[in-house]
Parts: sequence; structure tokens; C-alpha cells
Amino acid sequence: MKINRVMIAAPKSGSGKTTIVCALLQSLKNAGLQTVSYKCGPDYIDPMFHQKVINIPSKNLDTFFTDGEKTKELFLRNRTEKDFAVLEGVMGLFDGLGGIREEGSSYHLAKVTKTPIILVVDAKGMGRSVIPLIAGFIKYDQERLIKGVILNKMSKGCYQMVKPLIEEELHICAAGCFPDYKQFHIESRHLGLMIPDELASVKEQIQSLSIEFQKTVSVEKIVRIAKEADELTSDHQYLRKEKVLCNEGERPVIAVARDEAFCFYYEDNLSMLREYGAQIEFFSPIHDTKLPDECCGLLIGGGYPELYGDALSKNTDMLAEIKKAVASGMPVVAECGGFMYLHSFMTDQDGNRYKMVDAIPSACHYTGKLVRFGYIELEEKKSSFLPEGERVKGHEFHYFDSETNGNDCRAIKPVTGKEYSCVIAGDNYWLGFPHLYYPSNPAFAERFVEKSGKYKRKLIDQT
Repeated sequence: MKINRVMIAAPKSGSGKTTIVCALLQSLKNAGLQTVSYKCGPDYIDPMFHQKVINIPSKNLDTFFTDGEKTKELFLRNRTEKDFAVLEGVMGLFDGLGGIREEGSSYHLAKVTKTPIILVVDAKGMGRSVIPLIAGFIKYDQERLIKGVILNKMSKGCYQMVKPLIEEELHICAAGCFPDYKQFHIESRHLGLMIPDELASVKEQIQSLSIEFQKTVSVEKIVRIAKEADELTSDHQYLRKEKVLCNEGERPVIAVARDEAFCFYYEDNLSMLREYGAQIEFFSPIHDTKLPDECCGLLIGGGYPELYGDALSKNTDMLAEIKKAVASGMPVVAECGGFMYLHSFMTDQDGNRYKMVDAIPSACHYTGKLVRFGYIELEEKKSSFLPEGERVKGHEFHYFDSETNGNDCRAIKPVTGKEYSCVIAGDNYWLGFPHLYYPSNPAFAERFVEKSGKYKRKLIDQT
């Protein structure tokens, strides 16, 4: 398949990739192109900004989570040759597992998907010195994927002097510069960037950003680079052969918590649940008073429950609904913030203590430091959601800790091999801090849907 595509990457974090990507996506959309986007790595917030611009879900791709063939298949899935794809890199271009491996890096993803790279360089305070910096990255690029550069935080006047030197000495496209645009500023917190819905007039800001972007960056040059991408094919099929096939009326309803407090979901995770036969119904633990009708499974993802502790604790009808559902044996998966929500109590960073669902008779609290961070592989000590001996991949990033982190899974760090126990798991529940990526082992999604289907049949038999 010939999809026009380009990756926006950088030498390091904080170079302005997300700002540039949002401006580019809006510019492409305004030009009438059928734009789609991807984020490299286990990031939830950047894809939310992408979605705000292009109004379709942005997907994550990660070559640690999935091997090369599976990653290509996920990239191509549901795409057409009319699509124009923008991939946003993560950290520095060559920073992968442990900061030292190629696997999991932006560069590895670009290599697997044969995607041309435009390097965004934070050139604040630099002139000609930017050239050897770019030259070093080009020399390290064995696949010759770096095709262009955007100089961020550089004035137009300085850029006009540096541009011909870059093109003459390095033989790559200087696509433009972007002066420091302070009007569009994404604040951060301990878990990362503020989410789009927390920012005032984010759509209007991105439109203004796009207008400024096009004054100093050639979108035409970026499109030209994207059109030079090679054809990409994959014969891989990531769904298991024993895919659950359900008639429309037999599809089990999995209720997914989605609101201000719970918003961290991989689009491919939800897609995989649907493809195995589930019907996804969203609900709000803050605003709704009951679970969706005919709910047979429950998924509570991560997010920021600590910022909404008061509202969550005051919604006593929902707390009771979820506690009852868990006690009834309804299949439940809860990750990070969702895991915290199921505790008896949660203490936030200001010391406020809130009553939560009480499905886990324990408390969680803010520690003031990063408790766990990075990629992991998880293996159940007793098979339930995974076939015996198989693993599912994920990552952790949390400043909260629990009195009861669980002991039912082994977590293995991929670089160091360090192991520790975590997760509360059983026949119908998987509760813990790790965020899972289902395509890394589709059996997890398949069994979650199967368990939800069995629960539905049990309810039917009881009526």
C-alpha cells in the first residue's frame, strides 16, 4: 500500500514535536487532505491533542510492544491510499529501551514503516552550530530516512542565513523555522502534559498555531517528502484464529469508564475488544449514576482520579454500582487510575482522603516521587487472562502507591531483567498499576471478551 507519510522526530524531548505536529495536522486538514496520525511509544496525551485537530482517534505504535511485522500491520490496518499519515516521535530519535536500545525508538518505528523523517531541532540560541548537530544525526542514520529539518524557536531572519548552509552542506530539505510561539503553551504536571479538554479554547489555539506555522514552514515541502515514502505491505494478522464471532444481539457489553478522571486508553485496545465480539459502551464515574444497560464486563483505565477525588467520592450511586458489579463476578480490568478508584480510600497530593469504590479493601496514596516507570512484561502466576507461560507487554508511570499492589503476576523489566510481583488477578479480574497493550498478546483481549460473554449467558440463565 502506498500511503503518503512522514515522521516528526527530534534530537531530544522538549524540542517542540507536539506543537509542530498539531500545527502540521491542522494545516493538512485545512488543505483538504485525509489526515491520520500516530504516536510512537506508550503516550496517552499527545494522541488526545492529535484527535482534537483531526477529529478521529490517533493510534499508538511501539516496536517494543509489537514486532516489526505486527507493527506494520497495525499501521496499515483500516488505512487507504488516500490517507496522509503523520507519525509523532518520542524522546530523542534514537532513544529506545533503557535509552540505549534501538527497539522502541522513534527511529526503529520509522525504519520498520519505511517512513521519511523530518527532524525538529530546538535551535534557540544557535546559528551555524545547528549544522554539526544535524550532521551527526544524519551520519548515524544508516537507513537514510532523515529527509528534512525544521528549526524550532529560531527567528525568521536567522533562519534565512542558516537555511542555504544546511541545504548545501547536508543535502537535506530545510522545511522552515518556527519562532517561539508563546501563545500556545501546554502546561505539564507530574504525570505529563495537561490534557486538551483542560485547556481553554484549544481548537482556536491550534487554528492560530497553524496560521503562524504556515508563515515560516513550507507545508508543500513536507507533503513532497511524505509522497516519496516507499510502498509498505504486511501479511501479518494479529487477531488469533479462534476469534470470537458474535451475532449482533449476542455481543457482550463491556462498559468503559471515560471522562475527565479516566481517559488513558490505547485505540487499538478498544478496537481489539470490538473485533473479538464486544460492544463498547462508555460511561462516566463522575457524572453517571449507573453502569450501561446489560453491562457484562467493566474496563476502568488510567487517568487523573486524584484530581477529581471529591466528585468521585460524592457519586455514591456509582460507587455502589461498581462495587456490586465486582462482587457479582463481572469481569473487571482496572489499570493505574482505575486500580486506585477500586480501593477503599485514596489520599491525594494535598493529603485529602476520599472514599472510593471499596472493591479492594485497602488504601492508595500519593508518594511525592515516581514509584515505577517504564516498560514491563507481565506473566500470570496462575493462568487466567493469559495462556500459561505467555506474557503481555505494558508500561508503568505512577506517583501513587497502594498498600496492596497484588502478588498474582510477575513483572519483568526488559533491559535489566529485574523482576517484582504486582497485580491482583483471578478468574474474572485483573487489577493493578500497569497499563497493558493488548496487541502485544491478543489472548488478553480475547479472554476478557470470552469472560464477559460467559457472564452475560449466566445472567440470561438466571432470568
